[in-house]
Amino acid sequence: MSKTIYQSKINHIGEFAQEALADGMLILFKEGAPSDLADYCFIHSHDDFQLELLVGQTLQLGNQSYLITSVGEVANANFRQLGHITLKFDGNHQAELPGAVHLDGQCPNQLSIGDEIKILN
Repeated sequence: MSKTIYQSKINHIGEFAQEALADGMLILFKEGAPSDLADYCFIHSHDDFQLELLVGQTLQLGNQSYLITSVGEVANANFRQLGHITLKFDGNHQAELPGAVHLDGQCPNQLSIGDEIKILN
């Protein structure tokens, strides 16, 4: 049985954030993101996260579930400190960028304010 190890909620959607979904990626940042970045991000209520994002965990966005297939070398530090990661929906087993987390599954067409973000172990 899966255990929820992280839970957050989308509070704001930047002006250009939905456009990144068309490119197969989603950028998360916690409340208080720099304004020049916030336009491209899904801003969420970042909870304390002391664990590690690991290959094999499940990330849920709204009612969709995705298997984590790779985690960039700075993704955990960025997520803990800034609530920031770039999610790529391509199933790659090697992270393209140091702050990227790759997921297996089709990129959502859109997300809405109030959608939950969960990480399950």
